[in-house]
Parts: sequence; structure tokens; C-alpha cells
Amino acid sequence: MSRPKCMHEETHNLIKLYITVFLSLSYCFFIASRIPKGKLRFLSLSPVFFVFTLLPLKLSSVILTGLIALFITWLSTLKLVLFAFDSGPLSSPPARSLPIFILISCLPIKTGQNPKKTPKLPLNLPIKTLLFLLLLPTVNHKQNLHPKLLLAIYCCLLYLLVDVVSGICNSVTKAVVGMELEMPSDEPYLSTSLQDFWGRRWNLMVTNVLRDAVYEPASSICGPILGPQRATMLGIVAAFVVSGLMHELIFYYVTREAPTWEVTRFFALHGLCVVGEFGVKKLLGQPNWGVCSAVYGPLTVAFVIGTAHWLFFSPLVRNGADERAAKEFMNLLECMMGKVGLTQLHG
Repeated sequence: MSRPKCMHEETHNLIKLYITVFLSLSYCFFIASRIPKGKLRFLSLSPVFFVFTLLPLKLSSVILTGLIALFITWLSTLKLVLFAFDSGPLSSPPARSLPIFILISCLPIKTGQNPKKTPKLPLNLPIKTLLFLLLLPTVNHKQNLHPKLLLAIYCCLLYLLVDVVSGICNSVTKAVVGMELEMPSDEPYLSTSLQDFWGRRWNLMVTNVLRDAVYEPASSICGPILGPQRATMLGIVAAFVVSGLMHELIFYYVTREAPTWEVTRFFALHGLCVVGEFGVKKLLGQPNWGVCSAVYGPLTVAFVIGTAHWLFFSPLVRNGADERAAKEFMNLLECMMGKVGLTQLHG
């Protein structure tokens, strides 16, 4: 099949997907919201959950499939699960109009009044976008790169991609509806512990949704049975396991290959390590931990990168999804530059 025909078909499928999402969320806003919160509302939303699970299978692009799987199949579904019980961002006052309800449902954004922090490194959205575009072509020449350098590039690309996509979504939302939004990440390379990395610095939209939808219910239900401390530990592990399973699903959508469970093991391992870290902190005491964090911080980043190389990136690299995604980005950039050139020529 020729590339123009493929692009035309993909665009057609994407339009149908957007219409499906719009109709589904309109149903949630106008009809499901009128059903009493709890099990009945959850049941009324179950057809939407099923539809959202099928949506990424309609696309073939690595980039579009991954983004739809993350934004719609994962985040929107969990937000709607919270909405079923009148909780989460979709039940807050800003989501009382349909456009804002859809924006909060579909995009990795979170309203908040947290004070803005000045980053220690001068990396704003344009600089991150430029760095991403400069690093991207190296993926197609990975056979000429040292494995450790390639690993560092993959980690940088993942960080930059998350922040660029989330930052663009935040900028568009703020421009359209004027909502004050939280930053997607908070300099994860400066993490002082695994708890700091996963809880306060990396991909905060996903962290917040998992906290509301998995951690808090699990720890609350198990609290009377196991006690507060053990219930907290169980809630942490449950949130990481759910994150691993959702990443496994996204990887399936992108690769169309049977799950290897590597990425699930990655998140389960980190969940157990965070629990172990709590125990070490309790043993050392918070003041002593502050002294150790100067050493433990770099070790934390090294541990995240090392385990990502072992378990997280492997399925995508084996399948060639990394190279296909890089090629799609470069094709998109060439298309945009071509249109700019034509505009200037006609101008």
C-alpha cells in the first residue's frame, strides 16, 4: 500500500476515533452523570470502558496508537472509574461544562493552584522540543552507538516526549479555556529517592490518577484488616502493578505482539523497592536520610535507568517500534517543514 493511501486511511480512522470519543464522553456527561453514583453509574459506563479498550486497535501508527492508548484507554478510563463514584477530576466544579469535561477526560492535564517552581535547569517547552528533535535521528543509527550512550538517549527521549506532549496539551488547554494547570513533571533527574521520583517528580498526571483510583481505595479497604502501615504498603504495590499492566497493554497495542510481562515486572520491582525504601527511611530516621540522599539520589537515577534498560525498553527495541516511531516523527517534521516552505513561497 502506498504511503499517501496509508496516511489517508489512518487520518480517516483517526477522525472516526475522535467522533467515537466525543460521543462516548457526551453520553457520560449528559446521561451517566444523572445516574446515582456507585455501582449503577459504573455499570452505565462499562460500554464506554469497552469501546475505549478497542480504540487503539483501529490505528497503525506507533505514535498515534501509543498516545491514544495512554490518554484514552488508560487515563480516561481511570478518570471515568473515579467519576462513577463521584470522585476525581471529572467530578470537580471545573468539569461542569461539556468542553472542559472532554478536555480533562482526554488530555494529561490537572488543574491546581500549586505554586510554580523555578527549575534548576533552564529547560522550558521550546528547548525541550528542540532537544527532542535533535536527539530523535540518533535512533535510526543506534547500531553505531555505544549501548550505554544509546540507553541515555532513550531515557532522555522518553522524558522529553512526556514533557513536550503534556506541555503542549497544557498550553492549548490554558489558551482555550484559561485553566491554570500543573506541570507534567518536576525535573525527575534530580530525584533523591524512588519515592521522590515516582511520587513527586515523574509523569505527575499518571501518578495522581493512580493515587486516586488504585492506591487510596486499596489502602482504605485493607486498612481495617491489615493495619494502616501494611495497607499503605499494599496500596503502593497495587498502584505499581496496575501501572505495569496498563503499560503492558499499551506495548501490546504498539507492537501487536503477545505480552512478555517485562514491563509489568519493571513496575512491580519498583513498587517493592519503594516499599523497601520506606522501611530503610524508618530505620535510619528522616534527618539521617537527608544526609544519605546526596549519595542515594544519583543511585536512584542509575537504578531507574538500569532497570529500564533491562525490562522497560527491551520489548519496544526488539520489535523495532522505536525505529518506526522515530521515522514517523521525522516524516511529520518533514511534512510540516514542507508546508511552511510552500506557505512562504506563495506568500
